[in-house]
Amino acid sequence: MTSNDVDVIVVGGGIGGLSNALALTRKGLRVRVLERAQEFGEVGAGLQIAPNCTRILDRWGLLDEITSLGVLPENIVMKDAVDGSVLTRLDLHDVERRYGFPYMVIHRSDLHGTLLRACREAGVDLVTDVAVTGYEQAPGGAVAVHDGGGEHGAVVIAADGLHSVARRILSDDEPVNSAYVAYRGAVPFDRVADLDVHTKDVVVYVGPRCHFVQYPLRQGEMFNQVAVFESGRALAGEADWGTPDELDAAFEGACEQVRAGLPLMWRDRWWRMFDRDPIMNWVSGRIVLTGDAAHPPLQYLAQGAVMAIEDAWVLSEHVGGAGGDWDAALAAYNAVRTEHCRRVLTTARAWGELWHHDGDKRLWRNGVLRGRDVHDYAYVDWLFGPTALTPEQEPPMFRTG
Repeated sequence: MTSNDVDVIVVGGGIGGLSNALALTRKGLRVRVLERAQEFGEVGAGLQIAPNCTRILDRWGLLDEITSLGVLPENIVMKDAVDGSVLTRLDLHDVERRYGFPYMVIHRSDLHGTLLRACREAGVDLVTDVAVTGYEQAPGGAVAVHDGGGEHGAVVIAADGLHSVARRILSDDEPVNSAYVAYRGAVPFDRVADLDVHTKDVVVYVGPRCHFVQYPLRQGEMFNQVAVFESGRALAGEADWGTPDELDAAFEGACEQVRAGLPLMWRDRWWRMFDRDPIMNWVSGRIVLTGDAAHPPLQYLAQGAVMAIEDAWVLSEHVGGAGGDWDAALAAYNAVRTEHCRRVLTTARAWGELWHHDGDKRLWRNGVLRGRDVHDYAYVDWLFGPTALTPEQEPPMFRTG
């Protein structure tokens, strides 16, 4: 068992794991990351990164590089998926003025690649092909157990995702199936140049039990699309659900702009959408959950990767201020992040329900959104403002007036 050459073991080499490794290395700690795959990498397509995250990336000295790889869109536009009409929008130039940092969209692999390069430059020990199967408390810390033995650190950070092994120490819960499935497709921009698309905006079409998202990537060289719908087969308890025929059927009643984009979706893979119920303790001794291991959300607030990066920053700030007292640092992290992420998880579920209304509820939703002032930030101030380090700094939700 490796025991004395590092301070921290991070299990999982995704965005959350690398963020923790980078943040703690910047505090002077020696960090080892254990990744089960044979190489570090990310799958998927686009990510939206709100000001509460670009603020942290700026503090880590990464914002300029990430901005050069992504796109700073001008607006988030919400449209009705049935008739294509505009319901409301966020002016993202004004968002940057209000919160001090930009709203960005970026390819997931580009964000991950930036974090990976930063970790290498900082001296993080990056280890692949290690499958962690368990966690144990140990004198002076904890152990991540794997087939080759174990890795000991003063703390073990579990960034092992939705199906986290470490979470079982703290909860016997299981992932919650939303019965929704996502199809993605990032294509060269010339594939959509003749379609009726917004070239500088994030556009969300909300419809009955479905929605469709479009935005540019990689300085406008690529175009990202996400199609999400409720699967009748999932609701019926069938094992084979979310298939391409269900995708086509779900968007039959959508407007022309949405239907024109559907043939460009990747049809050989799809992502079934799960989250978990919030838990209010992420710490067991010197084992701590982070990212999706602690709080896997549905994607409606676009805060999944953001929360993982926030977790890393908050934990590192408390570690840096605790003078080597790991127990105090973990307690402070646990005190503030669990409640914030509970809010995000539960609000994401409610936001998804609002998006997917049908019939009279759809008409009511459309009226409410059309009546919103474009500069009304009552429903995003609690998300986009500075990340709280203590419970007292956590802002109230949905402040009005």
